[in-house]
Amino acid sequence: MARSVRNPKLDTRTARAKLTARTAPYWVTLAPGAQLGYLKGKRLGTWTAKYRDPETGARHQRRLGSADDYVEADGGQVLTFFQAQDAARAFFAECARPSGSEASHTGPYTIADAIQDYLTDFEHRGGKSVDDARTRANALILPQLGEIEVVKLTPKRLKDWHRDLAKEPPRLRTRKGKKQQYRDTSDDPEAQRRRRATANRVLTTLKAALNHAWREGKVTSDDAWRRVTPFREADAARVRYLSNDEITRLVNACEGAFRRLVQGALYTGARYGELIRLQVADFNPDAGTVAVRASKTGKPRHVILTDEGRVFFENITAGQPGDALIFKRPTGGAWGRSHQQRPLGEACARAKIAPAVSFHILRHTYASHLAMRGVPLQVIATNLGHTDTRMVERHYGHLSPSYVADAIRGAGLGFKVPGEETNVERLRPERA
Repeated sequence: MARSVRNPKLDTRTARAKLTARTAPYWVTLAPGAQLGYLKGKRLGTWTAKYRDPETGARHQRRLGSADDYVEADGGQVLTFFQAQDAARAFFAECARPSGSEASHTGPYTIADAIQDYLTDFEHRGGKSVDDARTRANALILPQLGEIEVVKLTPKRLKDWHRDLAKEPPRLRTRKGKKQQYRDTSDDPEAQRRRRATANRVLTTLKAALNHAWREGKVTSDDAWRRVTPFREADAARVRYLSNDEITRLVNACEGAFRRLVQGALYTGARYGELIRLQVADFNPDAGTVAVRASKTGKPRHVILTDEGRVFFENITAGQPGDALIFKRPTGGAWGRSHQQRPLGEACARAKIAPAVSFHILRHTYASHLAMRGVPLQVIATNLGHTDTRMVERHYGHLSPSYVADAIRGAGLGFKVPGEETNVERLRPERA
């Protein structure tokens, strides 16, 4: 095993805390052409490895994991400086020898090859949405573009594919071997925006794969896809959330173990996949927090609970061992990937909530009510696990009390606009 390198700026979390946050990593050389970098963000630091092939000059770079700045290292997703060195050396060794796909690959390098290499690397880096990316690629990218050589890809070909994708109606689940079925959205004014938003997400996946190929030296230019831009205003915020009355009706319509799962989503804003993996030890009654060890982005976080949320988790975890799941199915087993869909749909029908909501709407509900109560957007973003406030501002910024609105309404215009004169007194509508 290679000898560990010491660095007074990166050795300990105390030393790293003194560093200035910036966009470029702090690099330390482990071997000729091989470096380990520490990127200090506003909230969390990350480890990155960079390798330059001495024969071909190709450059390789990979994110290794989070630094143990605020969370204890687990040797997997959260690493100390010395654990990061071990992970970096494993990456250097991988780069130094041809991988199985590279060794066996012959012929031109196609978009299908780029997608496969990207998904393999994404999965190796701990990406939590790799299955979603693979499904999207298999259905919407590879049938139209898979056989095209990356070096022969043109901006026009990509733009035509992107535009055609936005015109295609939403797909329905269809049995294997049967003709693909589509949903009729001719009477839905929101259909075009949603299809453009879907096309933008698929384009993002394709660009990520092509950029990975470019960084790995498989192609010499990224000009073809860099000149293709997503549709504007397709991802405009249209967030649905439940009112207080709807929340009450929905929770009352749920039963037993599933009711606790829904309550947990409303108290934490956590994703369904995060909730079903929570263990009793993840709840800290003293701090009033719930630790989400593996989120969608792969980064751990601590969700700060309200007083009501703390009491809820104290009640459902009392007397249980630390390694027990907090949320279990009525049979005592773990909740599965899609076990929530049917009971939530049935609960919405009983609660007369139409259209039926998903667990992601429960996440929106949590964030929306925090925003309406004046909680800073940065705080909401931290609890939701976002790295910055851009997503939160787009979805919930209009709900947050604004000093701009307060100032305008408080000052007034100073003049009166003449209106239609009437002697009819307006009555306040009677509330139900």
